[in-house]
Amino acid sequence: MAEENRLSLSLSAHPVALAFFLSFRLAALLTYVFGLIFTSNFVLIFIIVILLLAADFWNTKNVTGRLLVGLRWWNESSQNGDSIWVFESADPQRQINGTDSRFFWLVLYSTPVVWTLLALLAILKFEIIWLSLVVIAVILSSTNAMAFTRCDRFGKASGLANSVFARSSRGLAQRFASGVISRLYSSG
Repeated sequence: MAEENRLSLSLSAHPVALAFFLSFRLAALLTYVFGLIFTSNFVLIFIIVILLLAADFWNTKNVTGRLLVGLRWWNESSQNGDSIWVFESADPQRQINGTDSRFFWLVLYSTPVVWTLLALLAILKFEIIWLSLVVIAVILSSTNAMAFTRCDRFGKASGLANSVFARSSRGLAQRFASGVISRLYSSG
């Protein structure tokens, strides 16, 4: 296999950022799985996993995405209260390392799938209290995946370098998240 097609941390242009990206995601998943197996202390596992998920969400959104694939996104509120997605992409002249890009997209898309499988397992085992934690993990990891996908598509479609783009967030991600949140509040 050619050297440029291998997935290896040694080929990364930003190995520290990549290591943190992988570490936060794996730590949250492993803490949940081993906490489920080895302890019944839900509160402790919940707090640790939520802190790891929050650190992963922030790191992916603000540091890793920018370094590994040249993308960043955030959400703002307009003066009339509308939510606006803002996308930023790197200069098209900037070379993105293939290893960094492959690791980023593979892990970004596979994490929500793994959390969804864990949610199905929690449902099948009737572990409803653990399901609440997994739902939060699915929402956070899916939001990052959808936002970076939109950011990547929007940056490629615009053709402008180093520009900040804004779009209304009336899309699927906002409807999904607001629907889940409203259902949680209305049922609670």
